[in-house]
Amino acid sequence: MEQGAPKREVPSLARASGSMAVATLVSRISGFGWKVMLAWLVGINVVSDSFTLANTLPNIIFELLLGGVLASIVVPLLVRSQSDPDGGAEYTNRLLTVGMTGLAVGTVIAVAAAPLFTSLYVDDSTGQANPELVTAFAYLLLPEILFYGLFALLSAILQARHVFGPTAWAPVVNNLVIMATLVVYALVPGDISLDPVRMGDTKLLVLGIGTTLGIVVQSAMLVPALRGIDFRFRWTWGIDARLREFGGLALWILGYVLISQIGMVVTQRVLTAAANGGVSIYSNAWLLFQLPYGVIGVSLLTAIMPRMSKAAADGDNKGLIDNLSTGSRLTAVMLVPISAVLTIAGPAIGLALFNAGETGPAEAQRLGTALAFSAFGLLPYALVMLQLRVFYAMKDSRTPTLIMVVMTVVKIPLMYMCGAVVRPDQVVVGVMLVNSLTFVVGAVLGQMWLWVRLGNLRSKKIVKVIAMSVVAGAAGVLAAWLVTRLVLPEGAHSRGTGWVALTVQTVVAGVVSFGVLAALRVPELKPATSRITRLVRRG
Repeated sequence: MEQGAPKREVPSLARASGSMAVATLVSRISGFGWKVMLAWLVGINVVSDSFTLANTLPNIIFELLLGGVLASIVVPLLVRSQSDPDGGAEYTNRLLTVGMTGLAVGTVIAVAAAPLFTSLYVDDSTGQANPELVTAFAYLLLPEILFYGLFALLSAILQARHVFGPTAWAPVVNNLVIMATLVVYALVPGDISLDPVRMGDTKLLVLGIGTTLGIVVQSAMLVPALRGIDFRFRWTWGIDARLREFGGLALWILGYVLISQIGMVVTQRVLTAAANGGVSIYSNAWLLFQLPYGVIGVSLLTAIMPRMSKAAADGDNKGLIDNLSTGSRLTAVMLVPISAVLTIAGPAIGLALFNAGETGPAEAQRLGTALAFSAFGLLPYALVMLQLRVFYAMKDSRTPTLIMVVMTVVKIPLMYMCGAVVRPDQVVVGVMLVNSLTFVVGAVLGQMWLWVRLGNLRSKKIVKVIAMSVVAGAAGVLAAWLVTRLVLPEGAHSRGTGWVALTVQTVVAGVVSFGVLAALRVPELKPATSRITRLVRRG
């Protein structure tokens, strides 16, 4: 970032997203690993529900403070600032100074207001999460807000310079710290008291402080990479014209996040009013839902965002549309077959991974069923995220907020309907289904809005690739279902049977789906297969 610093070579989109995909895969697997450990060691019960609720609070408040802004408009603005005589160093320092100050103040206020935040999600009328225990965990976990923000700010600086590896690998270290925390939790004596809740309980302190420590270490992992690009932070106070522009864009994004969190509050309240363990089951099912998107979609978005930002800054609508079209088609080819695997193998995934320790087969299968019923929403979710980045690259933060308003208006009544008409033990399945339906609405609306703004989006080409991917996915589901009927016994709910079913269904559905795509000669399949081939050869 220093003046006169040499320009870095911009990696190809395939190389950049592919290298991140490996790191992100390890990150998502290790993140899922500690969630499984939590279910094994704590169970799916009041304690795990209380911890899970409290652990969502730092993320939610961080998003309200700065998270959505950082993920959406900071990278485009930093890319534009690189044309300054000093390479954008002063602008970056001003942005970092304002961001860190706001995060520090917001973190202090959030910790002080922990009981108020708890009351938004759970109250004494529901027995599925303990309000006092949620508050106790919140006091220990809410300091994460500052370090989530610091990580996001530093990541944006690196990504604007096309440095992606450190931000992809740092969460792996965080997950390892949390895994170590859970091992310590299992070894220390005692239990977490529920009546009364005591802040001094050893297990409570270990779980809360250890989880926060993971985020601290994750942020610290980026410091060497910043030195590698010759960035040196200096406190730079004052608001210039571009920071005022940043503020205007940020207000709309804060509105976007606030509206989305209204939907989240409704979701959590519907879940806490239903069967015991619903919050934990939803959290784990959502994590599994996001795993393939995190590996493929996030890697692609992170690599493509600086390119879209530059195209938008140069007024190159053709380049912007090219990136949107390429991203949409690559996402469809990779995610639709994976959706097919999750649809057929969802219950087996639940049994194989969660039917152990304190979690029984009923809860494990409920989790897997929720995943299977929502798997169709994986591609729409990824497309919504991609479309939002196009708007933000054009410095339009108003339209995504309006799209989120529509999505939330659709979502909330359907959520309450789930709580009213669905059996309590199946509410989490309905909630996951509603989420996916909402993403379909958002994807269709976003594509229409971009068509109005940019003109021809090459939608026919995108729809054709999606249609072929759906045909391939359906063939994979059918083949896996037939093989399952032939080789596996009905009514078996053991963990061993779950692993057998998971292996058979994943292999059959995956091979058939990608095989059909190859037979249909979908050109977008080639970049993915080439990348996988290179990785295998390296191994």
